[in-house]
Amino acid sequence: MAHTDAPLGPPHQVRTTNPKIGIHTRLTDEVEAAKIRRTLEMVREMGARWIVEYFPWAYIEPLSGLQDWKHADLVVDHAVHQGLTVVARLGMVPQWARPADSISSFLDEEHYPDFARFVGDFVSRYKGRIHYIIVWNEPNLSLEWGFRPVNPDAYTHLLQTAYQAAKAANPQIKVLAGALAPTLAPPGDAWAMNDLDYLRAMLDAGAADYFDALAVHAYGWTYPADSPPDPHVVNFRRVELLRRVLVEYGEADKPIMITEGGWNDHPRWTRAVKPAQRIQYTLQAYQMAARWDWCAAVVLWAFRYPWPAGSYLDYYTFVTPGFDPKPIYLEVQRYATP
Repeated sequence: MAHTDAPLGPPHQVRTTNPKIGIHTRLTDEVEAAKIRRTLEMVREMGARWIVEYFPWAYIEPLSGLQDWKHADLVVDHAVHQGLTVVARLGMVPQWARPADSISSFLDEEHYPDFARFVGDFVSRYKGRIHYIIVWNEPNLSLEWGFRPVNPDAYTHLLQTAYQAAKAANPQIKVLAGALAPTLAPPGDAWAMNDLDYLRAMLDAGAADYFDALAVHAYGWTYPADSPPDPHVVNFRRVELLRRVLVEYGEADKPIMITEGGWNDHPRWTRAVKPAQRIQYTLQAYQMAARWDWCAAVVLWAFRYPWPAGSYLDYYTFVTPGFDPKPIYLEVQRYATP
């Protein structure tokens, strides 16, 4: 597509000391082409090779059969031009594919084929440019499952339908399942299912045949990155427990990709750490992942928001809405760029 507002310029490559470094870019609601380009330039300049970007079905196909790819094309063109590897998160149900009183994470089985058709269209459009997709987001949380009780069997069916459509469009595409939220929810909880239990239930339902890698979210909360894994604790190394589940089920060949995670340095949030600790733990996380042969990438949350969230969420970012680099950006850049 033409890029009159933000020319692509010469192509780039990412130079980094750690090829597993990634960041969640969150360009979904960034409307200015020049800001999309600048965001992705700064990601490359930080030394991050991977990005996760959200491509909402509801934005691209607001009416059944009527697709608008302009914004998605803009993001993909600039990301690929900067030498970044895009992991596309697919979700968000348009109004025409769900009941009138439901939220955008509600998708019933009647409309699984509609979502699968969109997945196939997406994979076909970006064949050779996008090599990874994530099917849904945090399905082990009721909020992300349409405010219904979570259902690993139903998610596995959705995953199967989407996987088959994706592979039909491009047999080389890598389909990531899960994007599981770390949670200590007890059995029978109305709002969530423990991520370890959910993964086991997915695998019991036959999900292993329908994903190439597992997407997980690894937030550190108040713990250092090297704090040991514990089933009763949410910390960064909880991802190792999910790895053990895959091994337990004979799926050791499936890599894990951390598609969200990190630390927050809000001065008053109970799950935050001090800014210097956040930097230290983030660097530790990237360094540990470099040694994990089963971990494909660590894509932390989040690079930049288009406007201030006005809450603790602003303290997850690496760059301000005005593109001022925070100390954490500069320290990761110092570590990652030769």
